[in-house]
Amino acid sequence: MINSNSMVIRVPATTANIGPGFDCLGMALSLYNEFEFTRSPEPTKFEAFGMEGEKIYLPEDNLLWQSFVKVYEHIGEEIPQVQIKIKVGVPMARGLGSSATAIVGGLLGANYLAKNPLSSQELMNLAIALEGHPDNVIPAFMGNCILSVGSGDNWHFVPIPVNPDIAFVLAIPDFELSTEEARGVLPKSLSYSDSVFNIAHMGLLLRGLQTGNGEWLTEALQDKLHQPYRRSLIKGYDQVEQAVLSHNGYGMVISGAGPTLLALCPDHEAQNVAQGMENAWADLGVKAKVRSLLIDSKGAEVIDN
Repeated sequence: MINSNSMVIRVPATTANIGPGFDCLGMALSLYNEFEFTRSPEPTKFEAFGMEGEKIYLPEDNLLWQSFVKVYEHIGEEIPQVQIKIKVGVPMARGLGSSATAIVGGLLGANYLAKNPLSSQELMNLAIALEGHPDNVIPAFMGNCILSVGSGDNWHFVPIPVNPDIAFVLAIPDFELSTEEARGVLPKSLSYSDSVFNIAHMGLLLRGLQTGNGEWLTEALQDKLHQPYRRSLIKGYDQVEQAVLSHNGYGMVISGAGPTLLALCPDHEAQNVAQGMENAWADLGVKAKVRSLLIDSKGAEVIDN
């Protein structure tokens, strides 16, 4: 039974866009942030542990706290005093949905403390409103690979089947790239032909993920909405991509807004692809943590306190 005065919310990292799926396609990964909320007679206090814990901001600038407050404003109840402990496992400003974990964690923590007045759909609508787009927050809520289609409060969240023979290898560099900077290089408009290109490649990507067809995936990972403009912000992009292809990977994309790079490859080639990506960046003086992650199938959940 969940303690209504204290709980831990675990939220998975996400990789979004996956090439042509800009702002609408995302996948939950087996990497997590944990948020513990406890009612307290003392003023609200934050503590952060784990990697980059020192980067957690004070409440007024913190997405976790803003999301927590949003629930109480939405239901018209007084904001309780809480002690919040954050176990950081998702690197920040790397394109792995760390802000989405904070939004989802804050909304779910507040909803549980308030005895669940809001439905999952209402919470997801609030998450989209806070984040601005659904590609990270919805997989963080639901788990798996999710296509989000809609607007306002009218959304369809469609699970996308992924062939188990596909491995997902992430290379996380030791430098950051802010979402604001990554969005700042995007064009204000696109040509008709580029729009058609992305529609076709998005359809092929969905079928490639389902079937595991390598030729389809290699073509499907191409994109004309964001990657041609963002790749120049990521040192060594071309060299890392070439390493993926030369080690029999299907292709490489920018994870979210970057700078983390995501390779798709046959499962039996994952180790070789990972080593190739790490070596390519190392040759340029960039340290990177490279790991093959599973798709998280549970999404955000309450775990034992």
